[in-house]
Amino acid sequence: MKHFLMVMAVCISATAFSQHRPEIHCKHFFYGYPFGTPATNDLIVRDCYALSNNDDTKFADWVAYCLTMHEVDGDLEVERNWREDPWLAPEETLEDAKDYDGSNSKIGVDRGHQAPLASFQGSRFASQTNLLSNITPQYAALNQGTWKDLEEAVRNVVRTGRTVYVMTGPLYERDMPKLPNADEPHRVPSGYWKVVISIEGKSFQTAAFIMEQETARTDKVMSKLVTIDEVERRSGLDLLWELPDAQEATVEANRNEAWAKQWFN
Repeated sequence: MKHFLMVMAVCISATAFSQHRPEIHCKHFFYGYPFGTPATNDLIVRDCYALSNNDDTKFADWVAYCLTMHEVDGDLEVERNWREDPWLAPEETLEDAKDYDGSNSKIGVDRGHQAPLASFQGSRFASQTNLLSNITPQYAALNQGTWKDLEEAVRNVVRTGRTVYVMTGPLYERDMPKLPNADEPHRVPSGYWKVVISIEGKSFQTAAFIMEQETARTDKVMSKLVTIDEVERRSGLDLLWELPDAQEATVEANRNEAWAKQWFN
């Protein structure tokens, strides 16, 4: 039987994911959630996003969210009041905002949103984006530069009246400096990926990006365009797996450069 996952505050253990792929119906998912996370991960679904929190790295392996004009078009003033995730045990996450203290001056990282606060200025739930489970250590030049440009470009697609689904997450392809004041074992990402899906009438368009932590502030977003296949290969996740196999293969192998150039230059 299919089980409808209501879009309300729930926290679900992902243990069963190692056995099979349950159908999880959630407004943030487009043809399936990113599959392939450890069985010990926690799946968290909130009004603004869904995420899969990794007990070992202490950060989300992926965050998925759906944007419409309702979320993007607003002028709510929400402070960056960082706080620990109340649905996670202290050993599963960085539970204190002070874990990030000194990180900018010592290793050059910001508290980087995965589901960005600026994309929810029309939502009364925008403060959910400040929970530390939605935050990762992101180099300041990336967070304030090309990654920010990509997030703004996504909002511009939404402002045309389109619904946009986003899946995003970290990569761990080499060892990185630890947060100097964090007292929990953790792993700082070496880079990030993002997949953007724009609903175009009865069809959809996709664009995928990978950015290293050392991305220069002035790098162009389009220079980071990749295929979804590459995102899957490097992240170890399976995306869009509820699509028919032939369609999935075609979509994931296509860089879709012509469409992406309209929005991400």
